[in-house]
Amino acid sequence: MHFAEYKTILSQQNGINLYRGCSHGCIYCDSRSCCYQMTHDFEDIEVKRNAPQMLEAELSRKRKPGMIATGSMCDPYIHLEEELQIPRQCLELIEKFGFGLSILTKSSWILRDLDILQRINARTKCVVQMTLTTFDEDLCRKLEPNVSTTFERFKVLETMCDAGIPTVVWLSPILPFINDTEGNLRGILDYCVRAEVRGILCFGFGMTLREGNREYYYRMLDRHFPGLKERYIRRYGNAYVCTSPNQPRLMTIFSDECRRHGILCETDAVFDYLSRFETKERQLALF
Repeated sequence: MHFAEYKTILSQQNGINLYRGCSHGCIYCDSRSCCYQMTHDFEDIEVKRNAPQMLEAELSRKRKPGMIATGSMCDPYIHLEEELQIPRQCLELIEKFGFGLSILTKSSWILRDLDILQRINARTKCVVQMTLTTFDEDLCRKLEPNVSTTFERFKVLETMCDAGIPTVVWLSPILPFINDTEGNLRGILDYCVRAEVRGILCFGFGMTLREGNREYYYRMLDRHFPGLKERYIRRYGNAYVCTSPNQPRLMTIFSDECRRHGILCETDAVFDYLSRFETKERQLALF
């Protein structure tokens, strides 16, 4: 871990990332890609020391509130969070200035901030997003070794549902020849139905590989799935998008099950929901 001072924290689309790098160890992580120009080891996490101060200054200058999104490049609930508690400070500021929140994580540590999430959701809209990729817990520990298991994340989704906080699941990535099976998909969809998720983001069944994350992914394949790297090379070469050969069948199952249970599954519709700022006064006026 090391610290750095930043001059800004919010993107033009109101996105925020509190760190650069991650300790979850997910073998497929695109954030390792060289295109992001990270100048330090991915596991040597760069902490944006002044993130809360910058966020307060930038939110105070906004003419009107909107949705704040966090977690797209780095999970806000990495292992340093217990010591630093930067996410909680930022959530308190989002609540203070009346903004909504769309937060993405793989960690059950988000439950520590359930009280703030409920307060935000009582005034505006708070959406908790969880990534679910692998129904099998043993396989999950290989693919996502240092983070809450899929079952633990499912329990978070249930807790959020009980608390009245809407949820969205990222069904991504699905790794060819590893978790691209009907059994895996149906297991995850069952969790989503039981937790009453509002929507599921699925960009197709497969993954992306480019310089930086490809090399790391292949090293992990050699460690956990000997011989599979060569199969990837033969089928995909240096392709950026690696689509599962099971894509057509899995996509049909996914679409049919989501529609049957009233879960948003069209990508544009889910992103529209996540980005749309609402106040409880506006929602009540609709009725």
